[in-house]
Amino acid sequence: MQYLLLIYTDEKLWDPATGTAPAVLQEITAAHMRLGAELQEAGAMVGGNRLQPTATATTVRTVAGSQSLHDGPYAETREQLAGYYLVEAPDLDAAIAWGKKIPGGPNYAVEVRPVHVM
Repeated sequence: MQYLLLIYTDEKLWDPATGTAPAVLQEITAAHMRLGAELQEAGAMVGGNRLQPTATATTVRTVAGSQSLHDGPYAETREQLAGYYLVEAPDLDAAIAWGKKIPGGPNYAVEVRPVHVM
């Protein structure tokens, strides 16, 4: 079964002007590379990417059949969707185990959600 591991963090962490020390960011990035290799080796990696900052997002909102465009993400929150891994896992417990391995800095969350394959 496929699971989407959604990584939420404060994107200011990655902003050179306000964020974390470059050495810390380099270690987080290296940890993601190691996790990606581990997922590949286990045959669990389906895909994954880091997302551009929310300032680059555009939301298409439909209300009563009428569509409008809005700058920014769908929801404005303290933590932003920063990236994701799409993994193949035998069950939720195995997917959660992968989710627990995701690095992200001092404060972050990983949402583990089963994919409804159509």
